[in-house]
Amino acid sequence: TYLASHHRVHTDEKPYVCSVCSMTFARKDYLSRHNIIHKEEKPYSCSVCHKSFKTRYGLKSHKIVHLNSDEKPYACNLCNMSFSRKAYLIAHNLTHTGEKSYSCDVCSKSFFNKGTLKKHSIVHSGEKPHSCSICNKS
Repeated sequence: TYLASHHRVHTDEKPYVCSVCSMTFARKDYLSRHNIIHKEEKPYSCSVCHKSFKTRYGLKSHKIVHLNSDEKPYACNLCNMSFSRKAYLIAHNLTHTGEKSYSCDVCSKSFFNKGTLKKHSIVHSGEKPHSCSICNKS
């Protein structure tokens, strides 16, 4: 029931366990949302560059790179992508080489950049960096 689920917030009871990484959750829907990170399937595809994503949010965040920019002087010499910042081109080039220099100390999963590794680390720490300004719920 909803009340039982809410009560777990106060008792820190987390009966739902991820079968892949053993992370625990107070609610079944939180576990379901978490399980997406373990799937290889990427059903959300960008209509511009055809890059695929596991979540709708991932695709939405990605589409920002395709917004019209007055100046995109940094062009990839392997595909038709160009970027407004050199750092974006450098990060993009990793998609061609497959190089993933940043590895998680907990599960050894590798990432193209430090920012993605940092976001991933939250999976293991249980940290909730965003909270409501009204009730502080995260």
